[in-house]
Amino acid sequence: MKKIPLSVSDVFSATTRIYPLAKVTPLIPSIKIKEAYKAKGVMFKAEFLQETGSFKLRGAANKIGSLSDSEKKRGVITFSTGNHGKAVSYVASSYNVPSTVCLSNRVPLYRVRAIEALGGVVVREGNSQDEAESAYLRIMKEKNLIPVVPFDDPFIASGQGTISLEIFNQYPDVDTLIVPLSGGGLLGGMAMAMKHIKPSVKIIGVSIKRSPAMLNSILAGKVVQVEEKDTIADSLLGGIGFENNYSFSLVKHYVDEHVVVDEDVIKEAMRTLFYDHGLVIEGGGAVTLAAIQSGLVDIEGRHVVMPLTGRNVDYATFLKVVQEV
Repeated sequence: MKKIPLSVSDVFSATTRIYPLAKVTPLIPSIKIKEAYKAKGVMFKAEFLQETGSFKLRGAANKIGSLSDSEKKRGVITFSTGNHGKAVSYVASSYNVPSTVCLSNRVPLYRVRAIEALGGVVVREGNSQDEAESAYLRIMKEKNLIPVVPFDDPFIASGQGTISLEIFNQYPDVDTLIVPLSGGGLLGGMAMAMKHIKPSVKIIGVSIKRSPAMLNSILAGKVVQVEEKDTIADSLLGGIGFENNYSFSLVKHYVDEHVVVDEDVIKEAMRTLFYDHGLVIEGGGAVTLAAIQSGLVDIEGRHVVMPLTGRNVDYATFLKVVQEV
């Protein structure tokens, strides 16, 4: 098997860079979900409490924090479906580093405005993340900028892997992690870290039916492209890059099980989180609970942790979803 180009030592090293820009987020117990599905424990990891509203702050802080002074002066560039771009803009501004964020025209306007408000220069091009990546590659070469990719980078994945370190410290009984899957930086980093700390933990990745790029690539044994379609989980849209050197291998090697959820169950999970727990969570963050509520994942007798990955949702869209009862 191909050697995995990342180790748990990289995750521990990341902790020296990401704090205090990133917070140690709490675990929120869910008695209702625990009792309804006969689990021994159900915990939500509150990544939506990060300053930029999502877990993406961790990877961005680790990557930009690792740059030399001369690299920071050149400026950074990324492509994104929104949350990563927001995190890069925030972290770059914290270091007084210029940032450029390439987005497709499918990225909702509220995400564009949030990135610009944090100081990032937004370039919109194409109708998919892959097309936004093409713009990113062109501009990066033209302006000699430092790349800060959304997922396929050891600093990004190890930054996200710090979530697993916190989970183990907060809830050593954990035996099941259920994690959203898009480009694989979060799932790959978390899975790799947790498998080294506690190998017995079962890792389950949750993809969305409208953009299962990583899952399709794993099934095909190579990187494949997917057509992007509108989804309530817009932060999980996008491919895994034209070439993938890290996150594909991490997900393939460390993840035990994959499930796929569709729109209706994601919306139902968003409603559950709002009405039963008082939480405003974006669709991409609600997919893990959707996997349980749809019956795809059985948590009976398990100690479960799910990261609630973000709160960055258009409020008009969110209100429409929660009123569909």
